[in-house]
Amino acid sequence: MAGARIERLVTAGTFSLDGGTWDVDNNVWIVGDDSEAVVVDAAHDADAIVQALGGRILRAIVCTHAHNDHIDAAPELAARTGAPILLHAEDLPLWKHTHPDRTPDGELIDGQTVTVAGIRLAVLHTPGHAPGAVCLYAPDLAALFSGDTLFAGGPGATGRSYSDFPTIIESIRERLLALPHDTVVHTGHGETTTIGAEAPHLREWIDRGF
Repeated sequence: MAGARIERLVTAGTFSLDGGTWDVDNNVWIVGDDSEAVVVDAAHDADAIVQALGGRILRAIVCTHAHNDHIDAAPELAARTGAPILLHAEDLPLWKHTHPDRTPDGELIDGQTVTVAGIRLAVLHTPGHAPGAVCLYAPDLAALFSGDTLFAGGPGATGRSYSDFPTIIESIRERLLALPHDTVVHTGHGETTTIGAEAPHLREWIDRGF
């Protein structure tokens, strides 16, 4: 665990679904030490991600879900580094919208552990924003990588195909609110937050019956 750290790279591109396209900035999270790393969500710019890695061995490219803005650079990054792309199987239909001729290299399964630099990243299946959405919990770093399941200010969007609001609320209630309140939430877009900061208003929605 010595030397393990979390780095954020912000990349810019577009998100497209259901016939619309929007400009977005994405957080790419790099977890590791000076010799090896894991990338959480290879968004938009493989060159920038490779530069941020700085020659470290890339152990895996972990996809929190398969919306195009979180996976568009994954195949190129995998080709340049030899790292496997990992995705939950329930998001394969979304993946195929962006990469119809390239499948992920492995599946993410609830309860699985991805290990890098002595850090354990536990896979939590948190459907709602997408069927195969996952979060990664690193207890040794007091960190959660939430993708688009949870943001500073509330849950991820559920107004488009493959998404469901009651499901994302249930995922947050069952899987995320049970984590320690000082857990830092590293989101797919925007700034970080903590479980404790989000808990009060999330519980309000839950109490209203969502």
